[in-house]
Amino acid sequence: MSDVTVSPVSGRSDLREFVMLPFRLYEGVDQWVPPLISERKRHLDRGHNPYFEHAEAEYFLARRDGRVVGRISAQVDHRFNEFQDNDWGQFGFFECENDPAIAKALLDAAFAWLRDRKRDHVIGPLDFSTNDECGLLVQGHELRPQILENWHHPYYAELLEGYGLTKAMDLYKWSLHVTGRSEVMPVLFELAEKLEPEHGITIRGMRRSDMNGEIARFMEIYNAAWEKNWGFVPLTDNEIRSYAKELKPILDENWAMVAETKEGETVGVALTLPDYNQVLAKLNGRLLPFGWITALRERKKIDSVRVFALGVKPDYQHTGVAAGLYARHYDMAAKTPQHGGETGWILETNVPMNRGMEAMGGEIVKTYRIFEADL
Repeated sequence: MSDVTVSPVSGRSDLREFVMLPFRLYEGVDQWVPPLISERKRHLDRGHNPYFEHAEAEYFLARRDGRVVGRISAQVDHRFNEFQDNDWGQFGFFECENDPAIAKALLDAAFAWLRDRKRDHVIGPLDFSTNDECGLLVQGHELRPQILENWHHPYYAELLEGYGLTKAMDLYKWSLHVTGRSEVMPVLFELAEKLEPEHGITIRGMRRSDMNGEIARFMEIYNAAWEKNWGFVPLTDNEIRSYAKELKPILDENWAMVAETKEGETVGVALTLPDYNQVLAKLNGRLLPFGWITALRERKKIDSVRVFALGVKPDYQHTGVAAGLYARHYDMAAKTPQHGGETGWILETNVPMNRGMEAMGGEIVKTYRIFEADL
């Protein structure tokens, strides 16, 4: 076969090729859900995405005989490096035909770019950080991805491992069955019932009338609760505002929850999202000209949720706030069309959270893997 050439994305035409490659690679795959093309372009736009206020990245396309056959990004997140006290780089947006020569050419180019910037270690795939879609799907390929997560061809893992990458961390997604209270360990509901009388903490739904403020409070907890997690980087104020703008249209007051003290201090949050991938699956990446009509119709049929994130301030983690948030999920399942779904990803090393999912009767249904290599 002819040689593979790799070059940086240059101009709008190349960027479109970068965004559209997965549409060809996954053509006919029922499990793959096309993203909104306009959203992917905004996410990659260095002038739009506030990630680039503290990071730099390069996008690469692989071609064979003039045809695009793979893509990858290489990025350096200076905020991540400062927070984690390291000199790592990341790669992401990895898509590739089933050919080790293409994968090698892409990874060679990305890693050379990182070495030029004095990086000594690389992790990925991350699109761009652990605050975005991250990890490679290695278990659960029979299932469709939920909102804000990817689906990948099973052969991708073989390509990365064949290059010499090894596992850095697995991320677990658990099934969430919130209709059968009898299957849950009673201690969860006992802790939830004690939350207000013993600790003065109540749980309420987020207020859509103050959604920007609510999301800001959520992100404050997010940064505090996840700061010791492997691979974490705190969001900036501009990133929080951007997330608020992106998430606001898909938030459901029933499933967005706040735990607060009598004094009004927010001490815990759960941001659970209706699985809008059930809508995106019908749009083929476009809202215009008529996709919005389909979206309005299909959104009423969403029957599952994804726990995007659930966190508690460290000083309140002994009070049973998490149990209270879990219990409220059962209350919401009884009054909404969504009776189950999946958790967001949980680090394999997060023993308390994984035990909590077991206590709720969950099972690991998907595993996303982050790979690593020395440079």
